[in-house]
Amino acid sequence: MRVIRTSTFQLTLLYATFFALSITILAGFLYWSTIGYMQRQTDATIEAEVTGLAEQYRSLRLLGLVRVIRERIEANPDSGAIYLFADRNYTPLAGNLDRWPELASRADGWYSFRHRTRRGDVPARARVFALPEGLVLLVGREIADLDRTTSIFLNALAWGGGIAFILSLLGGVLMSSSVLRRVEQINATTHQIISGDLSGRVQSRGTGDEFDELADNFNRMLDEIERLLSRVRHVGDSIAHDLRTPLTRLRNSLDEAARMDNPIDARQRIEDALADADGLLRTFSALLRIANIESGSYAGDEQRVSMRVLVDDAVELYQALADERHILLSASCSTDGDICGDRDLLFQLLANLIDNAVKYTPEGGRIEVELEEHAQCIVLRVADSGPGIPAELRERVLDSFYRLDSSRHAPGNGLGLSLVKAVADYHGAALSLGDNRPGLTVEVRFARG
Repeated sequence: MRVIRTSTFQLTLLYATFFALSITILAGFLYWSTIGYMQRQTDATIEAEVTGLAEQYRSLRLLGLVRVIRERIEANPDSGAIYLFADRNYTPLAGNLDRWPELASRADGWYSFRHRTRRGDVPARARVFALPEGLVLLVGREIADLDRTTSIFLNALAWGGGIAFILSLLGGVLMSSSVLRRVEQINATTHQIISGDLSGRVQSRGTGDEFDELADNFNRMLDEIERLLSRVRHVGDSIAHDLRTPLTRLRNSLDEAARMDNPIDARQRIEDALADADGLLRTFSALLRIANIESGSYAGDEQRVSMRVLVDDAVELYQALADERHILLSASCSTDGDICGDRDLLFQLLANLIDNAVKYTPEGGRIEVELEEHAQCIVLRVADSGPGIPAELRERVLDSFYRLDSSRHAPGNGLGLSLVKAVADYHGAALSLGDNRPGLTVEVRFARG
């Protein structure tokens, strides 16, 4: 039976065993405190009577002890007290027993025997005391009530313990079945995912228990896996689409160069092919850098970096290109913006942002690079007066190779903002895209180091 092999049932069985052991210990304590107390009271009563009758014998001698025993029996014939005063041959001299009983001796000096009464045979417990001149005195008590109480207690313990153990096992089976159903649901969803269907999800009951929490985490994991696989498929499709054109152009250029008789024209075609090859290499280099950063395998050179210096260097690098397109490129730094990070990656981030801004800002536009220091962070902001990006597409443009339809005629490979996001994530910075009315505002918030 599969339920019996589940860890839940085995834990329940272990718990039932400990529960039974606990009941046994508790029962032992109850036995000692109730049945044991009653037995100790009986023994104390017998001991007191033995001591008293021995004193009576020493003071009243034989006839006096006989008289005392008879008086006690006549005073309370139904008390359950047993007396037998006998000579050295165990012949009765006084008492409520007509003969010396067959005693079962115990190591503690107590004796047990069966006592015949009008109610039938009843168990008794007694002490035997040797008197001078070979006389013996037996004093005891009927313990039928004590035996019945003990029997009831032991039967109740056996039945109660057995029923409790069986109920524990039944509870374990029911609980294991419930747990097994939920685990099987997760297993079924897992098999569905393994077979290639990523749409499967584990249903939660809404109880908020640990299984619902597991189901929610499992579903979030599947959502993330589905998103990443979709992104991989998108990147693969984009690579095939965006790299097919330069590869085709590269092949055609080499083919034309091979067919040309004029060395000058052939050289021009080879230079065009080399330019296409360099573009392809840059694309793959950017892809590898993004992959290394996102996977955590990038070994950066962490140091104190002045963002003001990087802004000045990047603006100086793109100033000539901006002037050529009649774009006003300016920088405003109100702080040195010292942060802990990788200088090369941070410069790549800044260069990509300015490069995108120059690429998509029309002639006569403007680009502003700002560096500010706030209470908890340092803010780098690049704003342009270009066409901007619709709000619903601002998250998607951060994916590799994603390009807006309006920008597909422009040179590029769609990796600029992807690399910016990877570098920002690497440094624990928050990246956000906004509306510059008109144009795009890209803001990167670095935690103060």
